[in-house]
Amino acid sequence: MSMRTPQVEPAEGLPSGVTVYEVGPRDGLQNEKTVVPVEVKAEFVRRLAAAGLSTIETTSFVPPTWVPQLADAAELLADLGDEGRGPQRPVLVPNDRGLDRALEAGVGAVAIFGSATETFARKNLNRTVAESVAMFAPVVRRAREAGLWVRAYVSMCFGDPWEGPVPVEQVVDVCGRLMDLGCDQLSLGDTIGVGTTGHVARLLDALDGAGVGPERTGVHFHDTYGQALANTMTALRHGVTVVDASTGGLGGCPYAKSATGNLATEDLVWALEGAGVETGVDLEALAATSVWMAGHLGRPSPSRVVRALTGSGD
Repeated sequence: MSMRTPQVEPAEGLPSGVTVYEVGPRDGLQNEKTVVPVEVKAEFVRRLAAAGLSTIETTSFVPPTWVPQLADAAELLADLGDEGRGPQRPVLVPNDRGLDRALEAGVGAVAIFGSATETFARKNLNRTVAESVAMFAPVVRRAREAGLWVRAYVSMCFGDPWEGPVPVEQVVDVCGRLMDLGCDQLSLGDTIGVGTTGHVARLLDALDGAGVGPERTGVHFHDTYGQALANTMTALRHGVTVVDASTGGLGGCPYAKSATGNLATEDLVWALEGAGVETGVDLEALAATSVWMAGHLGRPSPSRVVRALTGSGD
């Protein structure tokens, strides 16, 4: 008997297709207490690709002292070979040295990560917002000169655990400064999951008005307050077609303790399939991958769809 699938009832105002930007191998595993063996990480990426996920962020070239869970980045890409390279296999880089290591590994895409707030910029990058933008300028320039695709993450776009509410105009300013460096795509991060639908709509409208349209924007919602899927649907109705998600809902942020898991890829795919939106993802294969990884992590998948489909987590 095949696995249950959602009844398809096309919803108005949504795009015909969405690119799922899978962050599980990087943003998901970086927040695990235990270090996952490199061969398991490689198999995770291969299984995700086999399930139909075209864009997979594989790892991060940050100092091992920052994120020891991803200290094996070069080893992972060597194991993956061509499967871990190209414009649809981005890696995170924090600075010129990280870019050097990424280029040595033969990557085809990189992502930089800034902050919409000063406090988080100092905690995450040990720099002010202005200093972090200045640090990223040569990184983006060199990456583009090397023919790489470049993404800019901006954290704390909807709220900050130290500063509280973040003014929309402040977020737009930081996003604009990073995109002006020459990045191809922006990812709006709700790092602590406090965003709501009206806030998402207002920020996207303000960005569009400032020249950063939805065709260059992705969204990255954490599900701390259960708002990630609703916020995603709002973003899609505003023209966004790239959504960050993590298989099994893995992840958080090691520098923001109130940040819980990402939007689960399975929950996103179920909702989009039911709404008649094409993702190219095999939900059954994806759920099986989630269960497999949960076994390696020693705990059930937090994804509601995985639990419903597989009976796990009872």
